[in-house]
Amino acid sequence: MIRSQHDAVRPCALLALAVLSVALAVVPGAAGAQDQDAPRVRLPQDEAPHDALIEWWYYTGHLFAPDGTRYGFEQVFFKGQPGAIAGYVGHVAVTDGARGRFVYDQRIGPAAGVSRPGPGFNLRLDDWAMAGSEGRDRLVGSVPGYGFALDLEATKPATLHDGDGYIEYGNGTASYYYSRTRMAVSGQLTVDGERVPVTGEAWFDKQWGDFRTFSQGGWDWFALQLDDGSDLMLYLIRGPDGAVGIADGSIVAPDGTLTVLERDDFSIVATDEWTSPETGVTYPVGWTVSLPRHDLDLTVTPTIPNQELDTRDTTRVIYWEGEATVAGTRAGKAITGLGYVELTGYAEFGRDVPLD
Repeated sequence: MIRSQHDAVRPCALLALAVLSVALAVVPGAAGAQDQDAPRVRLPQDEAPHDALIEWWYYTGHLFAPDGTRYGFEQVFFKGQPGAIAGYVGHVAVTDGARGRFVYDQRIGPAAGVSRPGPGFNLRLDDWAMAGSEGRDRLVGSVPGYGFALDLEATKPATLHDGDGYIEYGNGTASYYYSRTRMAVSGQLTVDGERVPVTGEAWFDKQWGDFRTFSQGGWDWFALQLDDGSDLMLYLIRGPDGAVGIADGSIVAPDGTLTVLERDDFSIVATDEWTSPETGVTYPVGWTVSLPRHDLDLTVTPTIPNQELDTRDTTRVIYWEGEATVAGTRAGKAITGLGYVELTGYAEFGRDVPLD
């Protein structure tokens, strides 16, 4: 694992709250959620930045070189707006399983986001950029030893989670949430100075709202793209005591049809764990996922175990976000896929782990 920090970070309320309280050096409380009587998610209007306490644009994906070498990537911009001025934090990460490398970087800019007139978004932190409208997006990012410039195009309609894109978490907390679960990717990846043409697939999440009362527990999030063309999103939200309080998800069929999953529709069992030599934090790093009503049984395995991001210098959060492979059966027939998993809350919020 290689860690870098820029001079001047599947989405997670803890991380977003830390962006506000530490990176922007303000106390949340002035902003509120959108009017709950207003229409739910509307596209393309809601692609643009909102006057919301927390917002993020979140991409993960899988790139293939002509020789078949696979790379995972993450690029996310978080926007915190506790008052009139918005601040932005960015993370970029690349997983190079063939070389056993995981490299990430983080940036922050109190006024680095630029929105375009009308629908769509156009965001920049120095030479990192993401822009898009109506499912046609452009990403530019870099970490030490790697860089990418990618064009993405949605191959399915946008998925509005819970049917209308509005999710209530309890305790007065809610968010707006939609995804583009399957986007075709083409572009260029730079590996140790060598330019490599790549193609692949990505997953995009957009979420915004008011997370002021969200419990400082943890979040396990799975975004799985299966080779039969279906996509699976599952998440578990844990309270401060570690107990799972919320478990929900979605299946998106090849034609974009959404099936909403509830807690008793699936189970996730950790099968292995890994302890970070950098921070001492222990994470689950293997899972079995079962959806009995859908006759679907999967094993999810990280490409490499060390895909931890230590963003305490800008967000006070240590979390794990990694590429994974998927294998299993659907109705007794073999199925495979690729995915991303995000794990938060395994390190205590702002814990005093020695820095290098």
